[in-house]
Amino acid sequence: MQEYYIPGAVSGSYPVREGNRVRPLVDSGEIFARLGEAAEGARQSLWITVAFLGRDFTFPGRGSVFDLLDRATRRGVDVRLLVWRPNPQAGDHPIMFRGTPDDRELIRARAPQIKIRWDRAIDRFCQHQKSWVIDAGLPSETAFLGGINLTARSSHHHDLYLEIDGPAAIDVGHNFVQRWNEASERGAPDGNWNCATTDLLPFPQQPSAPRGAIPVQIQRMMHAGRYRDGHPAPGGQPFDIADGERSIAEQYVRAIDAARSTIYLENQSIPIMEVAAPLARALERGVDVVLLVPTVPEKYVFAARLNPAERSRFEGMELLARHPNFLMTGIAGRDAGDSDPIYVHAKAMLVDDAWATIGSCNLHAFSLNGHCEMNASFWDEAVVRDLRRRLLSLRVGKDTASLDDRAALAHYRAVADDNRRRMERGEAMREGLAVTLRPERYGVMD
Repeated sequence: MQEYYIPGAVSGSYPVREGNRVRPLVDSGEIFARLGEAAEGARQSLWITVAFLGRDFTFPGRGSVFDLLDRATRRGVDVRLLVWRPNPQAGDHPIMFRGTPDDRELIRARAPQIKIRWDRAIDRFCQHQKSWVIDAGLPSETAFLGGINLTARSSHHHDLYLEIDGPAAIDVGHNFVQRWNEASERGAPDGNWNCATTDLLPFPQQPSAPRGAIPVQIQRMMHAGRYRDGHPAPGGQPFDIADGERSIAEQYVRAIDAARSTIYLENQSIPIMEVAAPLARALERGVDVVLLVPTVPEKYVFAARLNPAERSRFEGMELLARHPNFLMTGIAGRDAGDSDPIYVHAKAMLVDDAWATIGSCNLHAFSLNGHCEMNASFWDEAVVRDLRRRLLSLRVGKDTASLDDRAALAHYRAVADDNRRRMERGEAMREGLAVTLRPERYGVMD
């Protein structure tokens, strides 16, 4: 592989694989249109990992997820869903598809020939991966991964997915096989649909042929003790998954430490100290850092602000706020009275217009210390620069293609600061709706 100054992870299951083509997908319209198109084109297999699934979710023009998958089974496609089943410690949520009698009746009525296996995480944690593998093992093998859930609410979220064609797709398939074969509920009376406990998949043996020139590395967070099978991925080093995997966290730190000019992050959560500390080091080196998070965070953030025992949750953000080259932003509503601005659900980081990661991993303690997650890192200046252009153009109402990364983030700051002033005066926002957030007030109930 060509040497890059931003290094990949050296721990974990999967190597950096060259020869890929990648396509970032931005927001629900583009993501769901492409996933639906790919599913309709599947010839042999369609394997999906699911964290949250809403009964009211539909693919535009293609019906519900079960309608889409049922049509695939009728074409003879091997359709499998690996679905999170939460432990009692994880609490409850209306879009958990835990395999209740009502859930099973829906499957029976809508897509009886699909195969489903439920899978628990450790303790209160989540099987948080969201991935699709199309035609595993064929020359046309394609993989998708990212952060979006199959829920109606996702249409009001800002989110990202990544399409991967080429050798790295095998690792998304390897992950699926590893989890399918060792799914916690495979021996439970209600742990499978249309498949037996003995229904095991063979591990993939050969990456598909090159489809492009982009290096890609699949990275994961996996809790120690949850899986046992250390079957190595083709071309990778033997790896004992029983000890867990933290290659996403490793990659974040290595990429941040290598940054020379800019770091642009989009994440559903503010970073814990494991990521905030290297970001602070980058700021001290003169790197410009912009972090886009939800303008209105989840309820647990507001609760944590009121609990002195949760103070450590905000220490990373406070550390970053000491630096003038750090900017924390959200997406505003059209005016100060809009209480439901677009929610940031993306999990991505771009460095120096040269490298990026997209996936399911948030920067909070759950994702970095318990959830099962998957990201893909890729090295390509043209693709990363275009992704930066697209993401920033959404927030500033201007195409930033003519600007370098530093100038683009400087313009982002100017728009966000102006929108903050407009919000405080009760005026309408500028196009793009980026708004500067105050770290010391984040999660404080006004």
